[in-house]
Amino acid sequence: MTAQHGKRIAVIENEFGEVGVDDSLVKRKDFGTEDIVEMNNGCICCTVRGDLIRILTDLFKRKAGKFDHILIETTGLADPAPVAQTFFVHDELQSKLRLDAILTVVDSKHLIQHLDDPRPEGVENEAVEQLAFADRVLLNKIDLATDAELMEVEKRIKAVNNFAPIIRTQNAVVNLDKVLDLKAFDLKRVLDFDPEFLGDQEHEHDQSVTSVGFRLAGDMNLGQLERWLSVLLRDKGTELFRYKGVLSVKGFDAPWIFQGVHMLFGASMDDQEWKCVQDRTNRFVFIGRNLNRTELTEGFAACLVTKPLRFEVGTRVRCHVDENQWELGEVIKQWNDGNPYRVRLHNGIEIWAPIDNDGAIRLACRAETRMNK
Repeated sequence: MTAQHGKRIAVIENEFGEVGVDDSLVKRKDFGTEDIVEMNNGCICCTVRGDLIRILTDLFKRKAGKFDHILIETTGLADPAPVAQTFFVHDELQSKLRLDAILTVVDSKHLIQHLDDPRPEGVENEAVEQLAFADRVLLNKIDLATDAELMEVEKRIKAVNNFAPIIRTQNAVVNLDKVLDLKAFDLKRVLDFDPEFLGDQEHEHDQSVTSVGFRLAGDMNLGQLERWLSVLLRDKGTELFRYKGVLSVKGFDAPWIFQGVHMLFGASMDDQEWKCVQDRTNRFVFIGRNLNRTELTEGFAACLVTKPLRFEVGTRVRCHVDENQWELGEVIKQWNDGNPYRVRLHNGIEIWAPIDNDGAIRLACRAETRMNK
């Protein structure tokens, strides 16, 4: 979407999470002529389907003749059937729009786990539904899987849908000509495997899957946050389907972007600085099964910087440098690269103290040069 493709695209972005994160990511980037609309008060196939009709109708009133394509990005928990059905049962939309194709983006590392995920009776498996309706499948994150694993994933995809071409991608990078203006949606094929597609259908999501989101002012301690997330993923990673955030980190002028799936997560600093101090806020959302709201809320809030640092520049300190080893040093900077302290040890080596507590850094005694815990 960031390429100079010359296409006029309206984007409707739907978030399952109670706190929107993706909108703040896409709005920070220059997507040229795209018009971006967010819906984040529910799953697009259920509670916000009426919003979808309203937004599409409004787009025609405000932007008539100003876009060539509408890209609707649903949540990973959406059943595509009710969304696709919208374009056949609503007379005005049917007269103005053509459903071009349904694209399904697949996580090559975790797809099989979700295809085999046991569900209560009557609860549909969204991963299966999304593959069954797909006109194209983008097999993403191929850098995280071996060739043998990719072949097995493709085999499982074809077992559900043998019609959709599979396009291997990394970071979801794909030529737009392979995913736009395909004229690939085939109503006859859909009716063959879902004869009730055009009728009134009820579907039930797994009620144990929820979202927990935060929107907090203040700055985060990056090291403390990463440690908390590491413990959380170790203990609860299999139940965390998706988590993402845009964070204000102490010591940096640009936002930090956190994204993860199950036990794989990454963080990076955005290439654009905060526009103003008022924009510096933290938004984070977890989507998963059996989430403990209190535990997540308190753990996240504990990573906020709420107190001034204990040691000024020039203070002699002891730093925890190894399992049972402490070294004498001097604080030379505060909040350096997201760490509370940068310390020059007595041997000249410079290190960071990532957390301002006695487990990482302590005040040194005057006569002390070295101490073993």
